[in-house]
Amino acid sequence: MSARRPPVGIDELLERVRQSYERVEASEAYSAARAGEALLVDIRYAALRERDGLIPGALVVERNELEWRLDPRGSHRLPEATGHDLRVVVVCNEGYASSLAAASLHQLGLHRATDLVGGFQAWRAAGLPVTTTRAQSL
Repeated sequence: MSARRPPVGIDELLERVRQSYERVEASEAYSAARAGEALLVDIRYAALRERDGLIPGALVVERNELEWRLDPRGSHRLPEATGHDLRVVVVCNEGYASSLAAASLHQLGLHRATDLVGGFQAWRAAGLPVTTTRAQSL
């Protein structure tokens, strides 16, 4: 019988997860997306998207569907889930849930998955494009 690991608090878990990959700042995410080198994926829930707007060109995928939609081998994948080398930048509201989501994508083999430091709020604070156009969740 294996020994049980002691429980970990969320702050420690986030620290561990974030050490396993390189996070990106808003300007880097913007440049990578514009150059076609990264897929921005907005996992914020609908009320936040409606309140604050959207990142133009970002793919909206509800958090509870993220792994199913981005797994390149999954039966429910999106056309954008082209392979395990896809660079995905996950965006949540403030950069917390996106860290856990990126770690989950790493477990699926998406080794270039990362998240946006500070989330959508950092994007907007950096003066990067935001639209109020409604998007439909996938």
